[in-house]
Amino acid sequence: MLRLNVNGRQYEVEADEAMPLLWLLRDLLNLTGTKYGCGIAQCGACTVLLDGQAVRSCSLPASAVGEAKIVTIEGLHAAAAHPVQRAWAEIDVPQCGYCQSGQILAAAALLAQKPDPSDAEIDEAITNICRCGTYPRIRRAVHRAAELAAK
Repeated sequence: MLRLNVNGRQYEVEADEAMPLLWLLRDLLNLTGTKYGCGIAQCGACTVLLDGQAVRSCSLPASAVGEAKIVTIEGLHAAAAHPVQRAWAEIDVPQCGYCQSGQILAAAALLAQKPDPSDAEIDEAITNICRCGTYPRIRRAVHRAAELAAK
């Protein structure tokens, strides 16, 4: 039995200790906003926040989470009004949208640590892959989110 804090709620789930957090979230908790991309922690589609840090959930055993607080895209803000979510909509970042939940969470983690990042800091911190190539819009949205958060 695993005990997890996900999006501010406590869960007790029966799962194999080796089960990746991604599959526990998607298959056992029905939180499908976190996506499967590569399965080897390279693409970032599976990014969630673990105590505020962006982590790739596809390769993280759920049993390794312990008492850490997990935030998925569903839990970032109940009304999708987090500054990053608002900026993403304003800048119209997504093309296909598949990677965007991971991109948004990576941006939220970055802005929590660096409220006004440079382009270089954005590029260094957000290593998620976007096959549609929306990187210029992602960068603009991170800057816009910083502005919105500062208001």
